[in-house]
Amino acid sequence: MNNQDFDLGTVKQFFDHDYHDRGMVKWQGFYLSDHTAALHQQAAQLKRQVCSKPQQSLSVITRRLIEAYQRDLIVTLQLNVCQLENPHRLEITTHILGYQEDNIIGDEAQFIPLAAIRHVDYQTN
Repeated sequence: MNNQDFDLGTVKQFFDHDYHDRGMVKWQGFYLSDHTAALHQQAAQLKRQVCSKPQQSLSVITRRLIEAYQRDLIVTLQLNVCQLENPHRLEITTHILGYQEDNIIGDEAQFIPLAAIRHVDYQTN
């Protein structure tokens, strides 16, 4: 068949009067129960891995950041934010290059708010 064999009037008639789109109903069958259970299990594992470190006090966080800055240590900062969409950003491994107001300056000019830091660990080699 080529395009000359189609009657546009018949096609228009079909879509206007005969074809009824079921909307989102047709997509719901794609999510199988095994798939959704696996997604929930993965989300729970990520949440446990990402939010497992205890909240440190501001004085402990500040003391560790100062020491890391003075001794040029690499630190891993765990943030208070738990976003399952991008869990790898919740931990930042960086040098402390300085500070500006209430922000820590990390590698590649990262500005990390002091209030967003949950836990500071020194990186061991």
